[in-house]
Amino acid sequence: MKAKTPKESLTIQTQMVLPNDTNTLGNLFGGQLLQWMDIVSSIAAHRHCRRVVVTASVNNVSFNMPINHASLLTMEAKVSRAFSSSMEVFIDVWVEDPVTGEKKKCNEAIYTFVAVDQNGSPLPVPELIPETDEEKQRFAGALRRKQLSLILAGKMKPEDATELKALFA
Repeated sequence: MKAKTPKESLTIQTQMVLPNDTNTLGNLFGGQLLQWMDIVSSIAAHRHCRRVVVTASVNNVSFNMPINHASLLTMEAKVSRAFSSSMEVFIDVWVEDPVTGEKKKCNEAIYTFVAVDQNGSPLPVPELIPETDEEKQRFAGALRRKQLSLILAGKMKPEDATELKALFA
């Protein structure tokens, strides 16, 4: 399997926030944003491994500001790290004012996907080679996030989390 760079998985999706997507305050439902981010990030994971992928977890979501009706949203997703059969995907969300064209980063999220065969069994995925400083930072953070998740799930002992321990040494 040939190693890939994050830009090979880059997926960009733009949505307009319509009335059915909003709550009574005229702001985008958080669940609608989660659905859109799940779709765009699953495409990025698929592009990385060219396999069927399933969402394993939503590791982090930040709703930093309300997103108003008629706003234009651009979601950028790319794989931040690949493990044996799983991939962490980082999603950056930008809101664009439809009148002024001003863009602001409004949300971000981290999803994890697993490549599977037709029976749902995990399949190996290609290695990821980060190139930019941001990609290298997200790549390094992914291992710490994975170790923390494994500890919280009872699948790893805290003393075995070498990357996490290094933060406090």
